[in-house]
Amino acid sequence: MAEAFTRAYGGDVLIPASAGLAPATKLPPDTLRAMSEKNLDISAQFPKSLSQMDLREFDLVINMSGYPLPSDSGPLIREWDVPDPICLAYDDHCHIRDDIEARVMELIRELRWSQKRMVKFR
Repeated sequence: MAEAFTRAYGGDVLIPASAGLAPATKLPPDTLRAMSEKNLDISAQFPKSLSQMDLREFDLVINMSGYPLPSDSGPLIREWDVPDPICLAYDDHCHIRDDIEARVMELIRELRWSQKRMVKFR
């Protein structure tokens, strides 16, 4: 969900990639449905394992797993306390979707603000 919102709203300040510590084998139908209500088709996305990524290639990692990531991974790590909706009811998917969307939008605003400040004071 976070990757889709980031691609839709923040491509000017972020290049998103998503992965999980224990990714599902496929996207849950309720997640696809919840995201389609936001006019975002994520059917081409697929769960990836964090082990497939080199975290040193990233400036920022948002950890929503609830488990700590290795602190020597290189990038700045932010923790977002977001439940995994995989076994939850559809309404829970929508609530979590809206929470993630709000967090992504706040991150995008923060990054856009910091870019403006950097340009302004050069």
